[in-house]
Amino acid sequence: MREHKIPVTRVEGHGLITIHLDDRGQVAQARFHVTEARGFERFCQGRTVWEMPGITARICGICPVSHLLASAKAGDAILGVRPPRPADKLRRLMNLGQFIQSHALSFFHLSSPDLLLGWDADPAQRHIFGVAQAHPQIALDGIRLRAFGQEIIETLGGKRVHPAWAVPGGVNAPLTPEGRDRLATKLPEARRIAQDALALYEKNVPNWAEQVETFGNFPSLFLSLVTPEGSWEHHDGVIRVVDSNRRIVADGLLPARYFEYIGEAVEEWSYLKFPYYKPWGYPEGLYRVGPLARLNCCDRMGTPWADEALKHFRALAAGKAVTSSFHYHYARLIEALAAVEQVGTYLEDPELLSPRIRAEAGINELEGVGIHEAPRGTLIHHYKVDEFGVIRGVNLIVSTGHNNLAMNRTVAQIAEHYLQGETTIPEGLLNRLEGGIRAYDPCLSCSVHAAGRLGLRVVLVGPEGQVLDEKVSAP
Repeated sequence: MREHKIPVTRVEGHGLITIHLDDRGQVAQARFHVTEARGFERFCQGRTVWEMPGITARICGICPVSHLLASAKAGDAILGVRPPRPADKLRRLMNLGQFIQSHALSFFHLSSPDLLLGWDADPAQRHIFGVAQAHPQIALDGIRLRAFGQEIIETLGGKRVHPAWAVPGGVNAPLTPEGRDRLATKLPEARRIAQDALALYEKNVPNWAEQVETFGNFPSLFLSLVTPEGSWEHHDGVIRVVDSNRRIVADGLLPARYFEYIGEAVEEWSYLKFPYYKPWGYPEGLYRVGPLARLNCCDRMGTPWADEALKHFRALAAGKAVTSSFHYHYARLIEALAAVEQVGTYLEDPELLSPRIRAEAGINELEGVGIHEAPRGTLIHHYKVDEFGVIRGVNLIVSTGHNNLAMNRTVAQIAEHYLQGETTIPEGLLNRLEGGIRAYDPCLSCSVHAAGRLGLRVVLVGPEGQVLDEKVSAP
C-alpha cells in the first residue's frame, strides 16, 4: 500500500496528513496526525488554582484569552463563587475581543489567499502579501479588524498577548472611561469591515461550489453552548447537541458534567485525543464544534445584523444544519459581526466601570470545571485540587480536539475526490487538503503544545515500501 505524507501549513502549530493508497492507486485511508506531545496537564500539577489562569494562558499565543477565561471559570467553581455581574460582563467583553481578533486572523490572513487568489495560484504569491498586492483594501481591513479585537484585550488586560487579568472569582481591573471612549470611536470601522467581508463571502459562494461540496461535507452531530433560551452563547449557558437536520439530540446538558456525555478516545498515530458523543459511541459519535456548530445549534444570534446574516446562512440548507465544513468561514464572519455588535452594547453599559469585580473566597470544592466558547469551539478546563488549592489533576479538552474526528473525515473526503491514481502530489491537491484542515482553523499548539520545529516533508511510498517521491520544505 502506497502512502502520501503531506505537511500542513498556514495553521497555528504543526501537523501532518498521510494518505494511504491501495494497489489500484485509490485512497484506502487518510489521517491527520498531530505529532507533538502536550505537557500542561502534567506540569501544572503542584501549582495552585490561583496560578492556573496565568499558566494555561501560555499554552498558545493566539488563544491566550480563551484559556485564561476557561481557567478562571474552573477556579470560580473550586472557590464556589459566582463573579460579580460587572466582572462577568468584563470577561464577556474580552472574549468578544478574542473572537474578533482570532476570526479576522483566520479569514483574512490564513484563508483569504486561497479564497481570493485561487487554490491553484502560485504558492510564492498565495499568502497574505499576495492578497495585499491583489486586494490591498481587503488586506488592510483584515489588519484593522484584528487590531480592534486586540485593542479590546489590551484595554482590559494591559497587553494584547497573555494578559494576567481574569482570576478565580472575577477580574483584576474594570474598564476605564478612557478605554471605553477609545474603543467606541473604532466601532463603526469594525462593523463596516465585518459587513464587507460577509458580503464578499456571500457573493463568491457560487465560485467555491466544488470546495463546498467536498471540504468536509457530511452528516454529523454539532455541539456548543447556548443560552437557556437557545440563543448564541460564548461564555456561559448550557450544552446543546443537534444532528444534521438541526433536530435537538440533547439540550440543557450541564457543562460541569461534560464527562457524562463526552468520551475521549486515543489512537496510536496521533497525540491529539479523539472526543466523541458518548451516547452514540466511538467513532459514530463524531461531532463538530466551533463557529459552524454554534450557528447550527443556536436559535438566534441576538443582534440585528448577525440575525439577518443567520437567515442567509440557514437558507444554504433550507433550515437544516449546514454540514459543509467549508462554511466554517461563513459562520466565522457572522460571529465576527455579532461580536462587534455586542461590543457596542457593552461599551454603553455603565456597569463595566464598576469596581465590584471580584468575589473573594477560599477553597470550597475539590473539583471544578470551566467551559466557555473559544473562537475555535468549546473549551474545557477541569481541575482537581487538595484542601489547600494545590492542583492534583488537570484535564483539558481543546476545541481542535473536539474536531479531530471531523478533520480526519474531511481529509479522507478531499483525498478521495481529488486523488485519482497519481503517483505524485500536485501542488493544487496538497493545498486543497491543507485548506480542508484550515477551514476548522485548528490551533495545534493549544491541542498538544508544540515542541521544537517540524520539517515539512511530502513522501510518496510505493507498494513495496520504496520511496517514489519526496519533497522537503522549510518549517
